[in-house]
Amino acid sequence: MKFLPLLLKDGYKVGHRFQYPAGTGLVYSNLTPRKSRNAEIDEIVFFGLQYFIKEYLQQQFREGFFDQPKEKALAAYKRRMDYYLGPDSIALDHLEALHDLGYLPLEIKALPEGCLVPMRVPVFTIRNTKPAFFWLTNMLETLMSAVLWKPSTSATTAFQYLKRFHEYAAATVGEDDSFIGWQGHDFSFRGMSGMEDAVLSGAAHLLCFTGTDTIPAIDFLELYYNANCEASLIGGSVPATEHSVMCMGTQQDEVATFRRLINEIYPGGVVSIVSDTWDFWQVITVFLPQLKAEILRRNGKVVIRPDSGDPVKIIVGDENAPVGSPEYKGAIECMWELFGGTITPKGFKLLDAHIGLIYGDSITLERQEAILSGLMKKGFASYNVVLGIGSFTYEYVTRDSFGFAMKATYGEVDGEGRAIFKDPKTDDGTKKSAKGLLQVYRDASSGKLAVKDECSWEEEAQGELQTVFRNGTLVKEWSLEEIRQRIKQELSTALKQTKADENRSIAR
Repeated sequence: MKFLPLLLKDGYKVGHRFQYPAGTGLVYSNLTPRKSRNAEIDEIVFFGLQYFIKEYLQQQFREGFFDQPKEKALAAYKRRMDYYLGPDSIALDHLEALHDLGYLPLEIKALPEGCLVPMRVPVFTIRNTKPAFFWLTNMLETLMSAVLWKPSTSATTAFQYLKRFHEYAAATVGEDDSFIGWQGHDFSFRGMSGMEDAVLSGAAHLLCFTGTDTIPAIDFLELYYNANCEASLIGGSVPATEHSVMCMGTQQDEVATFRRLINEIYPGGVVSIVSDTWDFWQVITVFLPQLKAEILRRNGKVVIRPDSGDPVKIIVGDENAPVGSPEYKGAIECMWELFGGTITPKGFKLLDAHIGLIYGDSITLERQEAILSGLMKKGFASYNVVLGIGSFTYEYVTRDSFGFAMKATYGEVDGEGRAIFKDPKTDDGTKKSAKGLLQVYRDASSGKLAVKDECSWEEEAQGELQTVFRNGTLVKEWSLEEIRQRIKQELSTALKQTKADENRSIAR
């Protein structure tokens, strides 16, 4: 949906231009993740700003405001305000001046997208470049917050899944990490809060993985992050069934549906078949033995997909089930007994390449850990499963999951600087802001990003924040490939740190 971009803000923002002190000429703000609600996550993956700049600051402001006749654009704004706050409640001279200028006089300095950012370290700063337009900086707070917290949150979540897959692959598979990009598959599209939410989150997933059912996320990365599916893989999937397909084949003839799928429709390659439409354990213990020879003859893999119940118990096994039963053993052990497989360099069992399993219902980080650790304890490699990451994970979050907030920390009145901050006495410290001009730097001892506040302009000009947008122009772009490489570097550092922490713990 397209709206007049000047109206993409909270209602109380419309009067702020008149509330600042007389002589105000600069407002300098930042967006910062202030606090993690997950004790195990203390850094976020920054992502989405380039999309915001291209889509909103450039395209929507150009098409919806600057390219519109001034009288038409201002009339639309006045009409909304007259029927929102009352007739002639808001003067329009500042908007006329902006239209005459023809661009957004702003500078945004940001960290590289894809980098890990600790809590309370700004991911970008924003300020006006012309004194008359000081009001623009924080007018954008609502829009920037609404658009940007989700892609960074989803990218952070995907990174956590990626890190854990790597840890278990290293422990149970060996040096080969080629399958990990397919182990986390995005199944979230249908459960997200609208198209923009789904696509932003889906693109964030693709920073870490290549498996996705969110097709528009691929287009998004081509449009906004200079990706090219003809040059390199952005995202992909495999042929897969749904319950309507299996139901139409009828319950009485379910095994024939399996046979038709693997022999006639997909005689080669990978095919994923949903297998719990009626009785999952019948598929595992009755149908698969009947189909074993046909599956092993195929040049490809048949992937079994359970889709309901407790994923940990179904994949790994249920200790409370009758001993020796399929439920007790779990799907992977049952499939191993039937198809066998190989032993990895780390000494763990890996199913025959003709058969596999994917589970995509209600997988969380906690369940991922339980599944991978449970398989490992039973002697199975992590590569035996692909896990679908859905809206239960990517949508069960809020802006407060990592406390994203945009706040002003510096301003100038009559040319004199004012270091400003908030520190509510009734708060627990979460809402306490930095103060003054900011410099983000790389700490020499930890190697992590840190922030220094109350800087001089000379100090502010140094550090990790780079100008990415100035006066209507995008001056620095990141490609998907560059962001993925940065994710890879951050992952390597994180894995080394985890290993070092484990070694220290053992030594104690």
